[in-house]
Amino acid sequence: MTRTLNGIVAVCPDLGIGKGGNLPWHPLRLSNDFALFRKMTSTPSVAGRQNVVIMGRKTWFSIPEKNRPLQNRINIVLSRQLKAPPAGAHFVAADFASALRLVDSELSEQADQVWVIGGSSIYKVRSVLVRCLQMEASCLAHSVRVLWDAQEMMESPAPRRLIVTRIQKQFECDTFFPEIRPEQFRLLPEFPGVSQELQEENGVTYKFEVYESIQQ
Repeated sequence: MTRTLNGIVAVCPDLGIGKGGNLPWHPLRLSNDFALFRKMTSTPSVAGRQNVVIMGRKTWFSIPEKNRPLQNRINIVLSRQLKAPPAGAHFVAADFASALRLVDSELSEQADQVWVIGGSSIYKVRSVLVRCLQMEASCLAHSVRVLWDAQEMMESPAPRRLIVTRIQKQFECDTFFPEIRPEQFRLLPEFPGVSQELQEENGVTYKFEVYESIQQ
């Protein structure tokens, strides 16, 4: 079974996605952005199945313990150090390829969509994906979308989809997302469940975009 690999990221105008391990706009709360993150990663397309979230070890441990695992999702942690899943996680895999093999073998009857939400072992260009989970639990108000790298998914032969929040205000950044090249990805005019309206919260305007890979 060929599964679409999904990525989700929020970027500043210069494609900045992080500053010192936090979101660039931290501690501002963009609740509509998080609501989309939660809805997209936790809503399966097939009844009776669950989506998979794949994250690196640092991403996992950045989430407060009382809020691990991310609810209603199969949580896979990537680590070359851990030999067993950390407390609360469902599975551990040594690398991204191993995680995908796990999804398509042991989890083939349970798993639906696959979402990559963080971890420096996954990609080469870092992005911030785990963000403030205040809508799920108040103690996560100061948590962040933790770093993941972006090259492996961007170049994967599997179908790929990227959900991008375009922040229309520049913040200081030290971590950047790679350019989304038009020869690799096309911007969709609309996508179910993703608002086309301009969002504004706490003095920050932003919009959502959905890209799909162009299969060669």
